Amino acid sequence: MAEYHLVSTWQIQAPIERVWEIYHAERWPAWWKYVTGVDELEPGAADGVGKRLRLLFRTRLPYTLGFDVQVTRVQPPSRLEARATGELDGTGRWTLTSADGGTLVRHDWDVRTIRRWMNLLAPAARPVFRWNHDELMRAGGEGLARRLGVAPVLPGARTAAPAGQKRAMGRRGRRADDSGRAGMAPACLVTMSLMPGADGDATATRVHAYERRRVSRMLMRTSVFR
Repeated sequence: MAEYHLVSTWQIQAPIERVWEIYHAERWPAWWKYVTGVDELEPGAADGVGKRLRLLFRTRLPYTLGFDVQVTRVQPPSRLEARATGELDGTGRWTLTSADGGTLVRHDWDVRTIRRWMNLLAPAARPVFRWNHDELMRAGGEGLARRLGVAPVLPGARTAAPAGQKRAMGRRGRRADDSGRAGMAPACLVTMSLMPGADGDATATRVHAYERRRVSRMLMRTSVFR
């Protein structure tokens, strides 16, 4: 199984008590566009420990991920931990800290992939899976900020540079930036050609032509090839 340690951070310009909205996973579909389903399997204790949920995520790539999470630690309004089982296996941890007039949110996701095709593709497609996760998490931060009526400050967000600074960067800066994105291209193409079909058959070795064209168009619209 392929293992991943994924760290995401959001700076949400709202008090930590309001950002603790993260705790209410059953409300995630209302503000996190990639969460398509949350079902409670067990209610857990009064403090939330032991609660078990089934989560379903769609992603930027043409596959979904479904897994169960069981809450293992709740420390309002600063810490939430859970154990994941199913198509992903591992632990997730939310850490909230008051910072810079708002709240710094950090999510640590230490998981192993269970799907056979994801493990087979991991050596070549790991950068794509990381990118996919980053896009999903970015959307979560933006969605939570909108729900709270505030502006998010997300690491890696693109901002317009002053005109003089743009000229100073010149072609060298653009070439360096483009080469970093171009390095993703081989992994993206491998992933597209070898992902299972839309029918969910994990033993398939090639995605059918429609899905391949759809993914190609999607990738051309994203930062991977811009």
